[in-house]
Amino acid sequence: MIWDVAICGGGPAGLAAAIHSARAGFSTVVLERAPDAPDKACGEGLMPHGLEALGRLSVLADLPPDQCAPFRGIRYVQEDGGAVEGRFAHGSGLGVRRIALWRAVQKRAREAGAEIRTAGVRGLRGGRLDTDGGPVEARLVVGADGLNSAVRRAAGLELPVRGPRRFGLRRHFQLAPWSDLVEVHWSAGAEAYVTPVGPCSVNVAFLWQEDALCEKASFESLLGRFPALRERVHGATAGSESRGAGPLSRRVKARTAGRLALIGDAAGYVDAITGQGLSLAFGSAELLVQALPRELEEPALSRALRHYEASLRSGWLRYAVPARSLLALARRPALRRRALSVLQRHPRWFSLLLRAVA
Repeated sequence: MIWDVAICGGGPAGLAAAIHSARAGFSTVVLERAPDAPDKACGEGLMPHGLEALGRLSVLADLPPDQCAPFRGIRYVQEDGGAVEGRFAHGSGLGVRRIALWRAVQKRAREAGAEIRTAGVRGLRGGRLDTDGGPVEARLVVGADGLNSAVRRAAGLELPVRGPRRFGLRRHFQLAPWSDLVEVHWSAGAEAYVTPVGPCSVNVAFLWQEDALCEKASFESLLGRFPALRERVHGATAGSESRGAGPLSRRVKARTAGRLALIGDAAGYVDAITGQGLSLAFGSAELLVQALPRELEEPALSRALRHYEASLRSGWLRYAVPARSLLALARRPALRRRALSVLQRHPRWFSLLLRAVA
């Protein structure tokens, strides 16, 4: 059998693409190496645009109420306790446990008609995939296999990454969220992100630059850099094991090549500092399928993939420019403290900046 669309990667991006693809009438198969729910390191926050995209997948009703919680904006907290916050102008965000999100999106993908196979991709040549479950042929291959995308490397689309490497680490705590905002705590060389993900659960995630820390990074050592946050979670029961990710930055030559398209983190990544990863994943999956012609044959397919690549640019800039700007501030603590102090005096400016990433 030759499939219309073969999706490599069964995380949120790949499953979202499967839903859109199957709904559009394409025969669709998802190839995922992991046999069980992939509880990967993730900040687990969906900005309002991402939540709207998730709504179009018709999965919100399947999210367990005890594994998700809305948030209304963002609060930045400096080392001295000074803070500035902004609320979303329209709608809200959603904190949601990664496993709960995966289960809901996978359920909808199956109901839409996509086939999901446990199989790892070992090689790629045109529309033919060599998997550990046997060969798979497709008119279009979608690389949705994350930061360390094997499909991206096999297609020769990966570029070397410049600059210091950044990493992430997260753990859940069983305690009631103390705010309806996502909190970002700043220190020299690292940030802490607190996202409500249920009525009695918060996700505490750290991002850091490896050459900015003197000690070997661990959850406890990173938490110790944020005394106020450490006091908040002191004595709370851990709700999950610590999980890490990185290096985070990924560069690509292009997001399409031949019969291949990349989506989500596989399509390039700057950093998790703006919390837009899931929004980008759902958005790119939707844009790709919207661009596809009814018949996935040349030359219509090539034109469609060029259109997909072009359609990503505005969304990518909306993500990349703020992310790189915040990274520049994160690497210059003195400048960051001054910039946030200005925003504390002019909180409306912060609300305007928040609109750029929400």
